[in-house]
Amino acid sequence: MGILDKFRLDGQVAIVTGASSGLGVAFAKGLAEAGADVVLAARRADRLKETAQLVEAAGRRALIVQADVSLPEDCRRVAEEAAAFGPVSILVNNAGVGTAVPASRETPEQFRDVIDVNLNGAYWMAQAAAAAMASGGSIINISSVLGLMSGGLPQAAYSSSKAALLGLTRDLAAQWSSRKGIRVNAIAPGYFESEMTDTYPDGYLEAHLKRAPMGRVGDAEELAAAVVFLASSAGGYVTGATLVVDGGLSIAG
Repeated sequence: MGILDKFRLDGQVAIVTGASSGLGVAFAKGLAEAGADVVLAARRADRLKETAQLVEAAGRRALIVQADVSLPEDCRRVAEEAAAFGPVSILVNNAGVGTAVPASRETPEQFRDVIDVNLNGAYWMAQAAAAAMASGGSIINISSVLGLMSGGLPQAAYSSSKAALLGLTRDLAAQWSSRKGIRVNAIAPGYFESEMTDTYPDGYLEAHLKRAPMGRVGDAEELAAAVVFLASSAGGYVTGATLVVDGGLSIAG
């Protein structure tokens, strides 16, 4: 096998949550271009049709599953329906929500809503996918650079959930890598264009990018390439790791 062949995912089945928009679309497209059939899960099922078309344009099969990852039963259903394509080997835990509410005013319901999707949902989905991985596989949790540093906005719930996801990644890797043959890693993206960045105050993003050594927003395909690396045999000796893809923002101080 040549080095580039190690990045191929031919014949594998991948699940991508939060695949209805933004980075989830890029992840699904990238996995399909690498050869995987892709199960697309999101609450907004109508918007998954466009993602499915991108997967099919790459010559792979796409399956749409409407699901809310904060519900364990929905996560189990996603994994069960994925069986139509064969044994699951890849999960990208991308579904997430973000808020910017001052801690002094954030309600218990607002805080719990974020934790339920970003942290609990990733756990329920990992459990369901692991049960469907007959011959091992790769789980990739999409965290955030805001799990490693402050972004300067009041995002206690979001930052907490993304930091906790890194701890979850390490623990699942320790439990499952040798016993189940499932590698578990996290990616901590910096700033990429998404529905979340569209809500930032004027000038916020530009001010942060001035601090980053690379000085620009990331391209979604750059992040999708990192997902393919961790999903494929190219990343076969990587588990329990957090891959920071942020243009150097987190080292800028």
